Amino acid sequence: MAHSELMNQKCCRIVLTGGPGGGKTTAADLYRREIGEDVVVVPEAATLLYTGGFPREGDPEVKKATQRAIYHVQTNLEDAQSAHFKGRILLCDRGTIDGAVYWPTDPLDFFIHLETSLEKELDRYDAVIFFETAAVGGISIEGGNPTRTESIEEAIRLDHKLKKLWSQHPHFVFIPHQSSFIKKVNLGLEELSKMVTHHHLMHGK
Repeated sequence: MAHSELMNQKCCRIVLTGGPGGGKTTAADLYRREIGEDVVVVPEAATLLYTGGFPREGDPEVKKATQRAIYHVQTNLEDAQSAHFKGRILLCDRGTIDGAVYWPTDPLDFFIHLETSLEKELDRYDAVIFFETAAVGGISIEGGNPTRTESIEEAIRLDHKLKKLWSQHPHFVFIPHQSSFIKKVNLGLEELSKMVTHHHLMHGK
């Protein structure tokens, strides 16, 4: 693939991530409806696999096997969507880095095991919108996703670990928890709209 083609694909990828219970999936669907065909949502690979039969819990080797599968499904799903929807913005419900905080050992071992690096994975994406988990406000995160098993304390811990990794991206936007989810969604929509406008300017649309 030519370098220019790779850059055109890369610049269309925006990650919507954050700890469990941040409202990412709900927001992504709302953004798609609001912005229209300029945005294509890439669904969360973990949910696809967990609902398809992959074990959510288990010993370290089970967790490693599951996170390997999630990583490869995520990368291939993004690449397939990028090839199918050329010139569109991919809004990814989580990104390839997320698996590092679910890895049973040190997060950096995740990148070594998958023969990649944090820098390489950050470079897959043009921008990151980080939704802080509602757990920081003491709000229960149950009910939004049937595959979710984390407690409030675990959700906060994962949120902090994810932020530590994703905040190293040069175009990182943090959307803090709000008592009003609508306000939180609108803050994210404002940031995403800026990114869509920038993309159009860069590509002469």
